[in-house]
Amino acid sequence: MPLSTISLHDKQFAPYLTASQITAAVREVAASINRDYAGKQPLFVAVLNGSFMFVADLLKEIQLPCEIAFIRVASYEGTASTGTVREIMGLQEDVAGRDLIILEDIVDTGHTMKSLLELLQAKKPASLEVATLFLKPECLQHELGLRYVGLSIPNDFIVGYGLDYDGLGRNYPDVYTAV
Repeated sequence: MPLSTISLHDKQFAPYLTASQITAAVREVAASINRDYAGKQPLFVAVLNGSFMFVADLLKEIQLPCEIAFIRVASYEGTASTGTVREIMGLQEDVAGRDLIILEDIVDTGHTMKSLLELLQAKKPASLEVATLFLKPECLQHELGLRYVGLSIPNDFIVGYGLDYDGLGRNYPDVYTAV
């Protein structure tokens, strides 16, 4: 069944990526992590709220002993980044000496990820990497050395598969772009 345009608040969104395209990207990221962390027990640090679908699907594909922790930060209002990262729910686990992999739904400017990397690096993990489902390379303003990227996409505002527009749209299994 072909995807159709959706309406969220005052905006229209057109189909962009299907659930099967997303699944393929998630499986590729998981395969790379499974290979790179063989014999290790990583701690995944999921960035809420947007990453919840990516995290759930990715961890189903991880074939390693692992743990999951959650952190919540905010940097968006509406369709634009505020440039300021606010920590809403902090990490409770002791991460010193652990292999950490941050799980993020999307990296665009990189402000949020840069702040998270600095915050977590200060806690002295054994290693620290990032796995993001989406990367917007033309927006990126920081050198982050992202090791695991599902899909590089243009600088368009997207919703679905965990990503929202002022709270709406996270529930769609496909991804839509603003028109």
